[in-house]
Amino acid sequence: MNRVVHLSSSVCALAALLLLSVSADSSDQCDDAADNCNKWTETSHNRPLNTDDVVTYEQLKEMMSTGSVQLFDVREPEELEAGFIPGATNIPLGDVEQALRLNPHQFRESYGVPKPGLEDPDFVLYCQRGVRSLTALETAKDLGYNKARHYAGGYNEWIQLEPQ
Repeated sequence: MNRVVHLSSSVCALAALLLLSVSADSSDQCDDAADNCNKWTETSHNRPLNTDDVVTYEQLKEMMSTGSVQLFDVREPEELEAGFIPGATNIPLGDVEQALRLNPHQFRESYGVPKPGLEDPDFVLYCQRGVRSLTALETAKDLGYNKARHYAGGYNEWIQLEPQ
């Protein structure tokens, strides 16, 4: 007898990330030499990531100073207790696809901010270290958000570079 087990989207997303890390071949792994590490330039499906899809700390700071960023934190809500980038809206990774499928009114009702447009170049995703935001970026791209980007350094880099 087959049974269907329903897991929360967060658990499913975590399981998917774990499976990806276990099934990665050794060429996707980093050694101690940083210049031999390509994990930030490839997606989980080994499709090359366009460098235009990545936002640097400096670019993010500029976008924030001009108010031209729609910033989304894809970490779990409890992770935000340790801090977050000011102005970010939380959409946990497991909810990203469903959120981006909402109509603009439903999105605003759920998240309190306007829904990014499919061609908005100021749509930026981030997480703790860039892994989950890369997955979220892939989801957004698959849904037609062609100019969406992610802050690969994530919150870890932000707290290291941001003046206290």
